[in-house]
Amino acid sequence: MQFLKTVFLPLLVVAAILGYFSVFTVSEKEVALKFRLGEVIAEDYEPGLHFKTPFVNNVRKFDARVQNLDAQPERFLTSEKKNLIVDTFVKWRVSDARSYYTTVGGDPERANARIREIVRDGLRAEFGKREVQDIISGERVQIMEILRTQAAEASRALGVDVLDVRLKRIDLPEDVTGSIFDRMIADRERVAREIRARGDEAGERIRADADRQRTVILAEAYRDGETMRGEGDAIAAAVLAEAYGQDEEFFAFHRSLRSYRTAFRDENDILLLSPRSDFFRYFDAGSPAGER
Repeated sequence: MQFLKTVFLPLLVVAAILGYFSVFTVSEKEVALKFRLGEVIAEDYEPGLHFKTPFVNNVRKFDARVQNLDAQPERFLTSEKKNLIVDTFVKWRVSDARSYYTTVGGDPERANARIREIVRDGLRAEFGKREVQDIISGERVQIMEILRTQAAEASRALGVDVLDVRLKRIDLPEDVTGSIFDRMIADRERVAREIRARGDEAGERIRADADRQRTVILAEAYRDGETMRGEGDAIAAAVLAEAYGQDEEFFAFHRSLRSYRTAFRDENDILLLSPRSDFFRYFDAGSPAGER
């Protein structure tokens, strides 16, 4: 029993320690390299449990998930020598653990710095070929695809795979933004003046045509009215002549009464006429002939 305590138990502890240092695990979010005295001897480990020689081999693990590089906005010159402020971000991940370790020491910050330089050089080259209008509106998607392809090829030696390159924002510098806005406002005002001038011209044409149509309609209406009035007067005269011919003495008497009514409308009206005037022909028609 004393032998077991003094020999077997220490051996069991040593065996447990050796066993602990003889295994390592790799998760699905990692890539691993196994070294022997500082030299890489194994890579491409599948997720799971793996073995190594204690105190001879050591293992380095690196994050295999997608990494984000959010670069600071920088200035780039276009083909017409105008500055643009560009804000970019890059998505990448480790594709070759051995190259990733030997080139950047497995450090994500060093990898970001190298990728940043690659993307910056690509931006400088692509922007130098294009004008501001092409970059902002016309060829932005094309530029991003070119940058992604170039960055992926250049970064392959680093053991990383560039998945995406995006231009988040492209702005003019603040010192020229005001003048650009003023020019845009002036251009919009010029277009507005042209549109208003065309509208005024069209309005004048419409009003002139409306006035002409109004004059024509009024003239035609007056003509038709005069024609109808003349026809009505003719019909009325014909009817009156026909009625007058039926009893001339009655109509003469009726006209005299109407004349009396008109002449003596006001009690202060005075007429100086001869009693034997035709105006009083029916005024005293009932008196004897000698008393007239």
